[in-house]
Amino acid sequence: MNPSKIEVLKSFLDEKFYLYHQWAFIEDDPICIPHTFTLKQDIEISGFFAAIFAWGGRKTIINKGKELMSRMDHAPYDFILNHSNKDLVQIVNFKHRTFNTEDLLYFVEFFHYFYHEYNSLEDAFTASINSESKNVTQGLIEFSDLFFSLPEYPERTKKHISSPLKNSSCKRLNM
Repeated sequence: MNPSKIEVLKSFLDEKFYLYHQWAFIEDDPICIPHTFTLKQDIEISGFFAAIFAWGGRKTIINKGKELMSRMDHAPYDFILNHSNKDLVQIVNFKHRTFNTEDLLYFVEFFHYFYHEYNSLEDAFTASINSESKNVTQGLIEFSDLFFSLPEYPERTKKHISSPLKNSSCKRLNM
């Protein structure tokens, strides 16, 4: 009896899971950043930044992710929700390649707004996805629209959040 396509796919995915879901791989990959947290929102925020920074060398991406989490007192969710203007001084002058302070301040503003309305970043990606959805395209489009729904977002920041509407594969958002 030939294995079904689902069984073959499951076997393949299980193999990759066991290959990559071990500390020897994780410690040298940007995924190590969200692995330092237990609170779901901290994991989401740190993972989101790690994915956005995911271009260039892995070591640099990890160092920049750790630096940003340090500037947020290793509590990104609490920082996002409860920061004052004085606290924002901690993140000013943060930079990773073309991602700069202006981008970071908008990300913080968006997350502040978002987490006061929703419990999980997952909600932003899955709101338009249902059992009939064939892929995540609509969720990625709506996330991009939501991300830039605040008034006066910096135009330059758009380069950090891709959309399928611009023929992007959205690799970093899919991470």
